[in-house]
Amino acid sequence: MSHPLHFDLAAAARQAMTNRGFEPQLPPAVAQQLDQLRRRPPQPSASARDLRNLLWSSIDNDTSRDLDQIEYVEALPNGSHRVLIGIADVDAFVPKGSPIDQHAMRETTTVYTGVQNFSMLPEDLSTGLTSLLEGQERAAVIIEFTVDAQANIAASDIDLARIVNRAQLAYPSVGAWLSGQGAAPPKVASSPELQQQLRMQDEIAQRLRGQRSNHGALNLQTIETHPIHISDGSIDIEAEVKNRATQLIEDFMIAANGVVARTLDAAHFSSIRRVVKTPERWDRIVTLAAGLGAKLPATPDPKPLHDFLCEQQAKDPDHFADLSLAVIKLLGPGEYVLEKPGQPAQGHFGLAVQDYTHSTAPNRRYADLVTQRLLKAMIAQQPSPYSDDELAAIAAQCTRMEDAERKVSREMQKRIAAVAMSNRIGQPFDAIVTGVNQHGSFVRTIQPHVEGMLVRGEQGVDVGDKLRVTLVRTDPARGYIDFARA
Repeated sequence: MSHPLHFDLAAAARQAMTNRGFEPQLPPAVAQQLDQLRRRPPQPSASARDLRNLLWSSIDNDTSRDLDQIEYVEALPNGSHRVLIGIADVDAFVPKGSPIDQHAMRETTTVYTGVQNFSMLPEDLSTGLTSLLEGQERAAVIIEFTVDAQANIAASDIDLARIVNRAQLAYPSVGAWLSGQGAAPPKVASSPELQQQLRMQDEIAQRLRGQRSNHGALNLQTIETHPIHISDGSIDIEAEVKNRATQLIEDFMIAANGVVARTLDAAHFSSIRRVVKTPERWDRIVTLAAGLGAKLPATPDPKPLHDFLCEQQAKDPDHFADLSLAVIKLLGPGEYVLEKPGQPAQGHFGLAVQDYTHSTAPNRRYADLVTQRLLKAMIAQQPSPYSDDELAAIAAQCTRMEDAERKVSREMQKRIAAVAMSNRIGQPFDAIVTGVNQHGSFVRTIQPHVEGMLVRGEQGVDVGDKLRVTLVRTDPARGYIDFARA
């Protein structure tokens, strides 16, 4: 057993990054470019619209500083709503081919390990000069579209603008307020205009979500945790809970990414699409559903799968996260692909949308920065800054490094959990059996949400059994947590 104070999680995170092919250390040329940017920051385009007077706001995690997008909506006379999504103009600070761009193209993604963030861009940019921080004037790419009463999206436009984030808000407090489970956070409570704005955004987002649900967008729920640092130096973990605020941003970003994909296609620009292909292991999903008393069609169809998942969530909420995880694994990971104009879209099976790209997080994902450059070229009526071969190579690198990021995050989640549980040896927990295979029997404790192996008393247990277990060992270096049946 390792004492929590004796295991260096930050060092383990850096080692995991290196092992998976990342370069956490910024090259010297990046520092030189950063110094030039600090001394002579780029100025907004003279043709950019002045939208600084609008009541823009952002909603993100409590601790987030790399803010990529802000939102604003207004009601139209015909009952529709105009939605504006402001995306940080990262390209203005990171020209194609510059040292920072070359480093970002290699890393392709920011990695959040729970103990340290490894930013794709230097933090002076991603959490500073290119972050849409409250009260700071910023250059942005504006994705604008209308949503009618039936949640149809139309009349889209993409342009450059100057903006100011008027209220930097957080998911937990805004989500609790929107769902009537908590008081309005102070910034919201002090502004009737902001209250109205957020209520309107929530209404539109729920409408968009309902429309996607009707088309079969999959209702999946996994359990993610993050560490909490205690004053005595130890670590605990808590589950992250999705709420109305996280849904609001998710629905707006899905809509915006669809608008961007269709706009680039209409402008005859090749682009990088984000796809989840029709699952090759659909037969296994059918078998999984049959084991729970449901019948899915023989050919892949997201709508029946959506309906099955909703029924199971209502019928058996305790095991829904495990069912969701099984379905996610069978669907297969998302990937980035080159899409040429006029080419049939591969679509995103999980979101039940045909046209989808990544464009709303250029501080954190390289594919989004590339898409931003395509949009800016389109706006300026210039040719694409990328050849199809370049886009295909970037898409492959983004897919490759995203897979590496998932592995780093998973390794660190296990290590953090092992450290957090190290001082609880001998304590009993309520648990659910989540897996039984040739490697052993696995359980997840109810509180906190921790996964581990059942090393004693595993005979005769099966997936879904509820047990009382005792923690017998942790190994933070390997991310192991062992339980015995109580």
